[in-house]
Amino acid sequence: MKTLAEASGVVARPPGEVFERLRSKLGGGHPMRMDVDRSRGFVAVQGGWWYRGEYRVTADSGGSLVEHRVVNVASRGRWGVPLANRFFIGFRGKVAAGFGRLIEELGTPE
Repeated sequence: MKTLAEASGVVARPPGEVFERLRSKLGGGHPMRMDVDRSRGFVAVQGGWWYRGEYRVTADSGGSLVEHRVVNVASRGRWGVPLANRFFIGFRGKVAAGFGRLIEELGTPE
């Protein structure tokens, strides 16, 4: 697996609450497999032939630290992932922007 992008942020809410809110928001819109390990505060969504988004929620002095990474999990055609994604030009910025919006959503009251 190759890490393609990483982001992290703090949400001013308890880790258990943030984890459940995060888990409920993931996977919508595209058919994806979800792996959940509540005891480790870990959730991952995997879809398509290469994409895997991993999230970890841990306690932080400000509430909860949420970490995210996007990894290439292609077992075949790994060489084609950059081509299919236009060599990931601007990808890290898009991941950071989307993650920033997610952090804001996780921090707002329901």
